[in-house]
Amino acid sequence: MTQQLPQVPSTEPELTGVRNFRDVGGLPTVDGGRVRHGRLFRSGHLAHATEGDAAFLATLGLHTVFDFRNAADIRLEGPDVELPGVRNVNMPLSDPADGAEFWKMIREGNIEQLRSILADDKAAGRMAESYRRMITDRTDEHSRILHALADSSVPALMHCAAGKDRAGLAIAISLLAVGVEREAVEADYLKSNDPHRRYLVRRGDNSPEALSPEVMELLSPLFDARLEYLHSAFDTIERTWGTTERYLTEGLGIGPGTRERLRERLLVAV
Repeated sequence: MTQQLPQVPSTEPELTGVRNFRDVGGLPTVDGGRVRHGRLFRSGHLAHATEGDAAFLATLGLHTVFDFRNAADIRLEGPDVELPGVRNVNMPLSDPADGAEFWKMIREGNIEQLRSILADDKAAGRMAESYRRMITDRTDEHSRILHALADSSVPALMHCAAGKDRAGLAIAISLLAVGVEREAVEADYLKSNDPHRRYLVRRGDNSPEALSPEVMELLSPLFDARLEYLHSAFDTIERTWGTTERYLTEGLGIGPGTRERLRERLLVAV
């Protein structure tokens, strides 16, 4: 029997040092259910959380924070703030060496270098390819995430650096696993484009040219949440496994029992 828990109203605080925070509660499922509020949260990294931010996060009753950043990300931004009594699981969804030179160029390169690697849709193409690779190359990690949620790791917060790509895809997979409507998954993903949620682009050069309109236009595809990126992941699932159901069962090893426990943990009883 699904455990009856009090419903926590959806709140979205204005956190000072944490970007892109939200509760995914309330999203509809294909069978008329809803994601329970207070069960699954997403955000950007917690490294710059203020005392007030940390105090708010401590009220959520979190069991686990999943940090999908790699070692290079953590060196750049710093480790997450510690939340008392909360388990932190660092599970990189990209290799520290994957694209290290690329991201160094993003932060330090001049306009000619940026044009060479980003112009003519190369930036968007790179992002779509990264989503495809996360589906094909990170099945073990995504399986571990879903099994952890099913077993005991909720309430949970998932984050990466910006909270839109690695965390965005992990959240999308978790939502699809409990039957959330794909349109609702996409709508939640696109919320990362809201101005107050967007990742604050850091460039090593503080000169006006470093963040000129042309530079920002070149960088934009890297920091946008675009449906074409998410669709590249969905298309890869269908091309590789045929259906989302087969991806979950064969690709991620999520059997009926695990699916049912996920639904009990994350959904309002129907």
